[in-house]
Amino acid sequence: MDSPTVVRALGALAQEHRLAAYRLLVQAGPQGLAAGALSGSLGIAPSSLSFHIAQLANAGLVSQRRNGRSILYAADYAAMGALMGFLTENCCGGQACVPAAACNPPEPKERDVA
Repeated sequence: MDSPTVVRALGALAQEHRLAAYRLLVQAGPQGLAAGALSGSLGIAPSSLSFHIAQLANAGLVSQRRNGRSILYAADYAAMGALMGFLTENCCGGQACVPAAACNPPEPKERDVA
């Protein structure tokens, strides 16, 4: 991950609603959350959610997909891992001090997807 990409990602996360939304999406796993559920959990208007999600998507941190009439948002775990890797690559003076942090949630089963 290069510095401009990292700056864009950190800038997108440097806002209270976006950080909260991203954390909820990380917890939700690869199946993601419907826009309405995310908006309700955060207590923000759907139009505000759209704005915040657009910022996260522009930074490459979330994806969206349509499922019927719903839009589902999901965290991009590869991007999250790359960002964490960039932030910790010089940990302990460049020496490996802990195993690399990786979040690889299991893929949802077909019946688990709403």
